[in-house]
Amino acid sequence: MKKSLALLLSLSLLVLPLTGCGGGQTAASPTPSAPSAPSETPEQSEAPAVDLTILYEADDDMINNYSLLAVNPDAPFVDADGNAVSDVYVNTEGAAALINWMLSEEGEQAAADYGYADYGEYLFYLKDDAPVSTAEIPQATEETKVIRMSTTTSVNDSGLLGYLLPLFEEKYGYTVEVTSAGTGKAIANAQSGNADLLLVHSKSQEEEFVAAGFSYVLPGFESERLTYMYNYFVLCGPSADPAGVKDATSVKDAFAAIAEGEYPFVSRGDKSGTHTKEVSLWPEELGITDEAESVEAYTDWYTYSNAGMGVCLTMAEETGSYILSDKATFLTFQANRGVME
Repeated sequence: MKKSLALLLSLSLLVLPLTGCGGGQTAASPTPSAPSAPSETPEQSEAPAVDLTILYEADDDMINNYSLLAVNPDAPFVDADGNAVSDVYVNTEGAAALINWMLSEEGEQAAADYGYADYGEYLFYLKDDAPVSTAEIPQATEETKVIRMSTTTSVNDSGLLGYLLPLFEEKYGYTVEVTSAGTGKAIANAQSGNADLLLVHSKSQEEEFVAAGFSYVLPGFESERLTYMYNYFVLCGPSADPAGVKDATSVKDAFAAIAEGEYPFVSRGDKSGTHTKEVSLWPEELGITDEAESVEAYTDWYTYSNAGMGVCLTMAEETGSYILSDKATFLTFQANRGVME
């Protein structure tokens, strides 16, 4: 009997660890918590609007004319060192086709319409005396298909050619290869035989190009320089406008105020049409020309960048500087929040 009681007591002791201390229920394993929902990745916020703004415009000294010029296949082509270049092929038929289309009613209307849908204003305007072409435009052939255009960064950065050229290419089967640089470099590119036509905006440099025999009069036109559209240069700067240029009575007074206060200014410094216009607006006594040596005394506030329009606008935005720009490129820069492709 004692052995039976001892056995029962031993069995009860073995069972006790399996029971809970709260009402005799078996202890349950803790329920794993549900994984927390991944936190949503916050959307990338848009880049902040640029501070750089137009401070002065609509001055008679700020009209910016653009011209088309066909390259003369018999021109005295030279390289950058002035050495004669031979065996140059100029696609005169392709260049004539593109120029005639750009100066046709269709091409001119497309240029005049550009920008309004995106910016609420037109970026280029047709001149009242713009030449108009009614010439028949041939379809491309294997020999004439590729057309080389040398133009300015102001035109290219504005987005105009990205809008116009596909209309021409799709209709007539050509491929237009665009090289952009400041007007001086764009013209030098043609002088070395690396372009079939120019689209530039510096009258003095264009006239020198013509006088040196690098262009010719296309059939149906009266001049080598076919000046047909324009827009405006604008003086831009930080919205705070420390130089007070927005209250100036003329653009030359605005430039004088910048120089007098030695406020930072970014120059194209590339002998482009924009650079040529800029140096004409400084007070004569400063002696500023398109040569870098002329601004050596002003490097504390004057940046001679030797760069294109989009790059220079970015520099001006980042440094709080003043800058002269064509309006079309500035509005593109502003709409893209300072991002230029």
